[in-house]
Amino acid sequence: MSESRSILITGCSSGIGLDAARTLRARGWRVFATCRREEDCARLEAEGLESFSLDYENPETIAAALEEALARTGGRLDALFNNGAYAIPGAVEDLPVAALRAIFEANFFGWHDLVRRVIPVMRAQGHGRIVQCSSVLGFTPAPWRGAYVATKYALEGLTDCLRLEMRDTPIHIALIEPGPIRTRFRINARRHFERWIDWEASARAEQYRTRLLKRLYDDSNRADRFELGPEAVTEKLIHALESPRPKPRYFVTTPTWLAEGLRRFLPTRWRDRIFAGS
Repeated sequence: MSESRSILITGCSSGIGLDAARTLRARGWRVFATCRREEDCARLEAEGLESFSLDYENPETIAAALEEALARTGGRLDALFNNGAYAIPGAVEDLPVAALRAIFEANFFGWHDLVRRVIPVMRAQGHGRIVQCSSVLGFTPAPWRGAYVATKYALEGLTDCLRLEMRDTPIHIALIEPGPIRTRFRINARRHFERWIDWEASARAEQYRTRLLKRLYDDSNRADRFELGPEAVTEKLIHALESPRPKPRYFVTTPTWLAEGLRRFLPTRWRDRIFAGS
């Protein structure tokens, strides 16, 4: 191509999105690195990235961000990397319905809104790549993570259907499924936990105290032994974007491969025994 390939990336304030934006720009991509907060966009602009606001919970910003990207490219967008999500740690029985509605808006409905807006652009130009950043928790359950797991299960199902439906188009669809990645994800989850979970009134208050709270508020920076940096996700993203034959799924980290093996070869009751202690 004579022009730089263009990509819109969401959730670029830190972690996976930020590493992807920086790396792809270095590879010659024209990167539109969006963030939820204006101050984060300003920080990225200061380091030379093209950045503007996109908040999955605000449909107006989704439409405006895509319009801005298309205005800057003359109406073309080669790729979308949907990224940026949060968790509400807590037992399923303690999750208010309003909390689930809120997290689905940010982790699922906003993603779908953006995908639906991008597809007509890619159809018209005759090519495109849509990559969804899911998680090992998109196909593996875990205690205390019900809200996040629910959004990722939904994302995986919808994306699988989309991939099947897009087989007769030149638009490629892929999922990336990371395990533990060094980001601010756990730290960012604290405010959502504090907003929504009345753990002291829970029948599981002692379990919160002895299990969840210790992990959630542990600032010792002890790394998970299987944890990788965000660059491990970017490596898979590059293949999904640049390979002539991108894979439908990309596993990142050993726990993701292990979870897939357990899902394939162990009965559900055996898997439950393993995952109940996670």
